[in-house]
Amino acid sequence: MRRMLTMMRKEFIHIFRDRRTIALVFLQPIMMLVLMGYAIAVDISNIKTLVYDQSNSAESRRFTDRFWQTGDFQLAGYVSSADAAINQIDLGNAKVVIVIPPDFGTRLSGGQQTSVQVFIDGSDANTGQRALFASQAIGQAAAVEIIGQQLGNTTGGGLAMPIDMRPRLLYNPDMKQINFLLPGIIGSVLQMQALMLTAVAIVREREQGTMEQLIVTPIKPWELMLGKIMPFVAIAFLNVGITLLVGTFWFHVEVKGDVLLLLGLSLVFLLGSLGLGILLSTVAKTQIQAQTMAQFLILPSFMLSGFFISRDNMPAIAYYAGYLMPLTYYLVILRTIILKGMGLSVLWNQIIPLAIFSLGVFVLAARAFHKRLE
Repeated sequence: MRRMLTMMRKEFIHIFRDRRTIALVFLQPIMMLVLMGYAIAVDISNIKTLVYDQSNSAESRRFTDRFWQTGDFQLAGYVSSADAAINQIDLGNAKVVIVIPPDFGTRLSGGQQTSVQVFIDGSDANTGQRALFASQAIGQAAAVEIIGQQLGNTTGGGLAMPIDMRPRLLYNPDMKQINFLLPGIIGSVLQMQALMLTAVAIVREREQGTMEQLIVTPIKPWELMLGKIMPFVAIAFLNVGITLLVGTFWFHVEVKGDVLLLLGLSLVFLLGSLGLGILLSTVAKTQIQAQTMAQFLILPSFMLSGFFISRDNMPAIAYYAGYLMPLTYYLVILRTIILKGMGLSVLWNQIIPLAIFSLGVFVLAARAFHKRLE
């Protein structure tokens, strides 16, 4: 234990002497959280909308006012023709155009059916879907109100619908994307730092010629390996705490579950990630090779683990390939503890495969590291 602690002290000294490493280790999770929180996790609203109102009636104005009242749409101006409206979409000045027909007011007053055309820029799929669903909901709500008025049932609170839908959103009632992304950021930062920093730290010893000096000392291979990686375990846990604090006090995403359970399962995940880093260090000859191989493993983890999008929407081959990524199980654990506040009773089917993978990879890494030293 004394020899391992000495090795850990040496590694801490080396880390804190390298200011670039310190900046990378401590600023990276904060930077990723802030950038993704404001750039990626953006709730779509205030969609720029143009109006081509050929009716110019009180009924048409009341109808278009419904769009601005929702907060999903923002009036960007009026146009005098459909061609001018499409041109504004082509120029990127608007995402939606509402086209009101000339007889809109008269047909509604006469109890006749009328139509409203909505042009939506579909080049941005997320904004397009939001605009499509919101415009359909506005049209349906307006139709129900008009039917109620025509039937003379306004004193009873409008037309009574045969089915009263009352949806209730659990765990994330405000539908904020940051609530979904924050656990993913924690998992991705842990994996990235564990992989890259561990692999680079060991390869660096070989490049500088100090690995041979360590080998001839009385320190045992497992003591050397643990002494090299334990500082990064401590740093990784510190980054978890920093990320959770920023998420709680800046983005208001509170941890609803057991923090100690979250940290304990994070250690299980770290064992596998650190093991992968050590395996990379046994193959890589230089730090650049180690970083390149680490990135080769990190990118599929981001894409297939459900970090950005739900795995249920992936093709079958991508969905099942995600089971090969430890980050897949860890993200489910993080989101279940942070957002749902649940524990071991519902997480055992994620913990078992993650523990098997982490333990197996760590044992392989220890054996490979031992053989490489010999």
